[in-house]
Order: sequence, then C-alpha cells, then structure tokens
Amino acid sequence: MTTSWGVRLLRKPGQPEHVTFLELFFDLVFVFALTRVSQRLVEDITSQRHIVMTEAAETLLVLLALWLVWLVTALITDLYDPEQTPIQLLVVATMFASLVMAVAVPTAFGERGPAFAGAYVAIHLGRGLFLVPALRGHPAQRRAARVLFWFSLSAVPWIVGSLFPEGVIRGVLWASAITLDYAAQIFRLPVPRLGRPQEAEMPIVAGHLSERYRQFFIVALGELVLVIGITSSGSNLGPARAGAFAVSFITTVLFWRIYIYRAGELLPAAIAIARLPGRLALWLSFAHLVMLIGIVAAAAGFELTIAHPDGSNDSAEAAAVLGGPALFLLGRGALEYGVFSRVSWSRLVGAGVLAGTAPALVRTPSLVAAAAVAAVLAGIAISDAARERARPPQPTAPR
Repeated sequence: MTTSWGVRLLRKPGQPEHVTFLELFFDLVFVFALTRVSQRLVEDITSQRHIVMTEAAETLLVLLALWLVWLVTALITDLYDPEQTPIQLLVVATMFASLVMAVAVPTAFGERGPAFAGAYVAIHLGRGLFLVPALRGHPAQRRAARVLFWFSLSAVPWIVGSLFPEGVIRGVLWASAITLDYAAQIFRLPVPRLGRPQEAEMPIVAGHLSERYRQFFIVALGELVLVIGITSSGSNLGPARAGAFAVSFITTVLFWRIYIYRAGELLPAAIAIARLPGRLALWLSFAHLVMLIGIVAAAAGFELTIAHPDGSNDSAEAAAVLGGPALFLLGRGALEYGVFSRVSWSRLVGAGVLAGTAPALVRTPSLVAAAAVAAVLAGIAISDAARERARPPQPTAPR
C-alpha cells in the first residue's frame, strides 16, 4: 500500500461534518446491546445470588467493553473519511463483531466468554492491523500504531481469561484488561520509540464528534423505550402497571430534556473553541459513560417497576431504581462542567436527594420509588426552564 492511498482515508479540511447513514446504522447494534446489558442487570438483581455486587461488577465490565468499542469507532469516523469504502468496510466489520459481543452478553462470563472476548479483541487488533500499514509514511500512522500497541497488550488477558471457566480468574484477568484499555485512552500512555501522543496528533471534528455523542445518548434512550414497551407488552396492565408504564415514560422524557438543555445543545461550539479539544472530548466521553451507566441501571429499574409495581424494593432494586437516575445526573453535571466550566448544583442536589432518600424507599412499593425519581427529575427540568426565562443564555466556556 502506498502512502498516497492511505492519505485518502483521512478527513480533509473543510469536509462536511455531518454524520453518515452508515454510522446511524452502526448504532442500531447498540440498541440491542444495551438491552442485553440491562436485562443481564435485572437477572443480577433478581436471581438468588450470594453477592449481587460481584454479578453487577461483571455486567459493568461488559458495558465498559461495549462503550469503548463504540467510542473508538466514533473517533475513527471522526479522524478518517467515512465516505471512503475501506473505512465503511471497517465500520461494517466492527458492527458485525459488536453484534457477536451483544449476543454473548448474557453469558459473557460463562460459556460465551470466548466469543465475547474474541470479538472484542478482533475489533481492536483488526482495525490497527489495517490502519498502520495503510498509513505508512504519514504522521497519522504513529497514532494508529500507539492504539494498536496498547490493545495488543490487553488482548493477552482478554483471551487468556476467556479460556478459564467462569470464576475469579476470568474476572481478574478481564478486569485488568479493561483497566489497561481505559488507562491507555485516559492517560495517553507512552509507547516505546513512539513516546506519548501530543494534542496535535488528535484532531477533533467538533460538529461530527458532538453529534455522535448526542446520537448515542438517543440510542440509550431508545433502549429505555424498548424496555418499557417489551415489559408492558408482556404484562396485564392493571392500574398499578399502567401507572408504572406512564411514570417510566415520563422519566425517559425528563432524561432527554435534562440532557439536551443548553449543554447538550452547545457541544459542537464547546469542542470547537476549546484550547485542548482532545482533552475536552475525553472529558465528554467520561461524562457520557457515567450517564450511560445510569441509563442502563434505570432501564433495569423500569423493568422491575413495571413487572412488579406493588412489590417491595430490596436494596438491590432500590439501587437500580434510584441509583441509575442519580448516576445520570452526576454524568450530566460533568457534561455541564465540560461545556461551561461551572458546577451544576441542581444536578448534584438532585443526585444527593435520590441517594439520601434511598434508605427510606427500601421496602416501599417500586412504583413509589419510581414516582419519587420522576418528581426529582421534574424539579430539575422546571428549574432549568425557570433559569432560561430569567437569564440570558450563557455562552460556552470550556477550559
């Protein structure tokens, strides 16, 4: 492959920043994947297990792996031209392997562990093994080589862990692997002979990347709608379940409203004017990850509430019903800080209220706890609307 051929894969200055239909198509896999994760969490909560937190930690690890696949793919279509056929084929191949991971989610720590780990490793190594030689002689090759190096190291515990039966050893190896994967992304770990990546090596297309973040949040909300619909379709909708159905839908709308208010709308402008756009993009990915974890936990809470609205919450169910929205608010607060460099007190107070009322809402009907969540979120949305009327819109001020 020649250098000129590889250069054609890169985005060109002034190229349109809109998201392609292929990227939207790619996201469909993650609607299914997130549904698998939330249902796995429901099983963690409702099954007779001695240590629920251990099972929940395994589910979190699976979610972290899926998120990293989506995030790195979004960065690939941000740096490279998604209209180029080789990049499109790369995205389609990633989509197929992501679907394999999603199918394996329920038993990722069981019999389908090799499929889950193998697909994850194939995505990251296959991408690097294609891009590094394609970019030979171009400065962008250094970035691709760094990414390939760290994913090659983490591939060892991923694959070795998948060969062990379900148990502590697999959990420890996979936990170390995902920790290495995230550490390499967050801390920009140096690579022998290549050093540490510089900000100039990480160009960001503000309009495209911000739109990808917002679209993935919509994907997460789509998973909530799917859970609400499927759970309600399989139940006899008496008054209590109808109430749970309505409260769950209202909560989903409030998630959307709170997310998009100002900070969600101004993501492109914030990235465009940031002094270090790469670092801001990393911060925003962290904020969206926290919100995603919260949404997945909320989806589990929706399913439990609609299925048994009159049933009493135990501590694990209360953690999903109340903790999920609390995490969403914390992530949304981090998003606010990234865009405006300010603390969003309404989000922090709302998360604190949900955490503080959790002990009192244990052993109460699930519908009561769900209604309390909707009331807190509604209060925040009303506060946002009142602030919008009382003050002029604040411009972005990223660090």
